[in-house]
Amino acid sequence: MDKSNADEIVSGKTALLVVDVQNDFCAGGALAVPEGDAVVAPINALMDRFDVVVASLDYHPPGHGSFASSHPGKRVGETVFLNGANQTLWPDHCVSDTYGSELHEDLDNDSITKFVLKGMDPKVDSYSAFKDNVRVGDTGLAQWLRDEGVTQVYVTGLALDYCVKFTALDAVAEGFDTTVIADATRAVNLDPKDGKRTLKELESAGVRLTHSTEYL
Repeated sequence: MDKSNADEIVSGKTALLVVDVQNDFCAGGALAVPEGDAVVAPINALMDRFDVVVASLDYHPPGHGSFASSHPGKRVGETVFLNGANQTLWPDHCVSDTYGSELHEDLDNDSITKFVLKGMDPKVDSYSAFKDNVRVGDTGLAQWLRDEGVTQVYVTGLALDYCVKFTALDAVAEGFDTTVIADATRAVNLDPKDGKRTLKELESAGVRLTHSTEYL
């Protein structure tokens, strides 16, 4: 990040977290987020402003427990109790080694420092890029960031009201100075108010909200 901005916040390295900008969450995908493709351009423009860039990917095995198809009689959007946590049921998405699990073709992969796979345990979902939904599985991302000397984490990607939210909340819990870049994320909005509620929840948790133009 440009030092004139970084020095005003906290000393230490900066990390841009690019959460799940995958084909299944973009236009035409199995779980397309409205305007999901719109996050690609600001994320690409931001990448060279940060010391490290981390991309997380949902990477589910076939028949994952978060899929409605794995629960006979249940439909997308319903909730079940899965391995100790309430679980919203989704269409089959981001199945490992499929086109849907790949990063959006226009995302600048060459600028990504590290890739983090999540959601690989068929018995538990993993919204956060740090830990699974029952707080047992750990991707190792927090320790990797510390080892890299990162103190500031900036979160972008899909979707604001799920994976971006829980990634940002975990970043705060892990002690990182955390910001969500609001124009570089979009919400699923199962409820039309979910996106706005998420922004308020994040601010209440100590997450800073900003716009990409502050760093470009």
